[in-house]
Amino acid sequence: MIGKLSAEERDQELASLPEWTVTAEPEGIHRRFTFPDFSAAFGFMTRVALLAEQANHHPEWFNVYNRVDITLTTHDADGLSRRDIDMAKAIDALLTV
Repeated sequence: MIGKLSAEERDQELASLPEWTVTAEPEGIHRRFTFPDFSAAFGFMTRVALLAEQANHHPEWFNVYNRVDITLTTHDADGLSRRDIDMAKAIDALLTV
């Protein structure tokens, strides 16, 4: 079982993820992405879905037109874990490709 990050570990990791914010319910991290149109947003979601399947770690997300909201949390850890940080970094890397 994967462990939940301590508050200190969370703060250290989030320093490298400035676009992500802490959420209370569920305890995790969140980021909003905005794209030129629905097609670009959906393409991004497809790329994230492929990453999530490979990592066996799936985001909570919401999409309306050109906006994608993603929340990452590890239910087995009851909060933020290393898996969420790694997934956030992988998602952010999709935007630099």
